[in-house]
Amino acid sequence: MGALNPIAFKLGPFLVHWYGIIIASGAVLGVLLAINETKRQRISADDIYDLVFWALPIGFIGARIYYVIFEWQYYSQHLNEIIAIWQGGIAIYGGLIAGGITLIVFCRQRSLSVWQVLDVVTPGIMLGQVIGRWGNFVNQEAFGSAVSRSFLQQLHLPNFIVQQMYIGGAYHQPTFLYESVWNFVGLILLLSLRHKRGLFKRGEIALSYAIWYSFGRFFVEGMRTDSLYLFGQVRVSQLLSLIVFIVMLSIFVYRRKQQKASNYLIEANSIINPNRN
Repeated sequence: MGALNPIAFKLGPFLVHWYGIIIASGAVLGVLLAINETKRQRISADDIYDLVFWALPIGFIGARIYYVIFEWQYYSQHLNEIIAIWQGGIAIYGGLIAGGITLIVFCRQRSLSVWQVLDVVTPGIMLGQVIGRWGNFVNQEAFGSAVSRSFLQQLHLPNFIVQQMYIGGAYHQPTFLYESVWNFVGLILLLSLRHKRGLFKRGEIALSYAIWYSFGRFFVEGMRTDSLYLFGQVRVSQLLSLIVFIVMLSIFVYRRKQQKASNYLIEANSIINPNRN
C-alpha cells in the first residue's frame, strides 16, 4: 500500500484536498466546543460566532503570512504559490498571534473580558490543533528525521501511519502525531479539570493551554526536518515556544501571588475591623 491520495474528490474542475477538509473539520468542532461553554460562562453564543467570523479567516491569513515570511527565499521565486494553502504551509504560531490580536480588539469593542473569552475558546483551539495535524499527515509534512520501519512498528502504530511515514525513500518520525497526541492529552486534562470549583481562576485555562502547548512544541519542533529558521540556525517555533512558556508561566505565577496577597489583605482587614461592612 502506497501513500494516501491527498485529493478527497473532484467537484467539477476543482480538486478538494483532504488537508482542507481536515482543517475545516477541526475548526468547526472547535467552535462547537466553545459554544457549548458559553452558557456556563454567561457569554452570548452570538458573540462567539461573531468573533469566529473575524478571527478564523484572519488567523488563517496570519498563519500563511508567518510561514511565507520565513520561507521567502522560496516564495519570492514562486509568487503564484503564495496562496496555494491547500498544499500545506501554515504556521500555527502565526495563526495564534493574528487570531489573538483579533480577539483582543473584538473583546474591547464588545466590552467583554479578554481572559474570560480566552478561557471559553481555548479548548476549541486545542481541539482544532489535535485534528488539524492530521492534515499534515495526509500531505506527508511536519515529519521528523529518518528512522527504521521497525522503530515505527515498536511504537505500535497502525500500518497506514507507518506507510504514510515512508517519504522520499525512507521512514520518518511521525512528529505530527506526537504533537497531536500531546495536545489531545492536554485537552482531556483541561476539559476534566476546568469546572473544578476553586481550581482555576479566570484566564488560567488559557494560560495553562499556552504553557502546555509551548512545552510540548519545543521538543517536537526539535525533531522536525522542515522547521522554519531564523538566521539559518535558530528554529523559529522552538525559540518562540521557549519564550511563550517562560512568559505565560511567569504570568500564571504572578497572578496567583497577587491573588494570595489580595486575599491576605482582605483577611487581615476583617480581623482588624470585624464590624466593618
